Amino acid sequence: MKSGKRKIVEWEALSKWDKAVMVIMLPIFAIVAGVEHTIAKLTGATYNEVNIIVYYLLIPLSWAAMTDYITKMPFLSIMYVMAWIIFLWKDSMKFRDRCDWAFDKSVVFLLWFKRIGWNYVVSSVIICVIIPIIPILIYIELIYGILQ
Repeated sequence: MKSGKRKIVEWEALSKWDKAVMVIMLPIFAIVAGVEHTIAKLTGATYNEVNIIVYYLLIPLSWAAMTDYITKMPFLSIMYVMAWIIFLWKDSMKFRDRCDWAFDKSVVFLLWFKRIGWNYVVSSVIICVIIPIIPILIYIELIYGILQ
């Protein structure tokens, strides 16, 4: 490894199939990570903070808010915000440290998928990019419900 950076994929160890999958997955991974790094630079936050805020706060909170609007019962959003307040202020851990902790737990989760043959990049793209396409359908349905 050069310059102290860890490799996220051992290219030489990949099968031809895995390399073909990586040719598709690496650009997607790079684009998403690049956008998060850009947001971090522009806001003064860290990459980990941006990642946790987007995937664990903004996306789920938007679902809760739209569901609350449709059902005319502001319950989910309030509960979700309360859960975040408890998560952030339950002890003396700083926000940045809490995000680093949560990001590390996310990495452990994504690395768990090695058991079925997915490396970190593949599991990241599938779990954090492809599967969230399903919520896009949820957004469409929720927005449709709001407009009705």
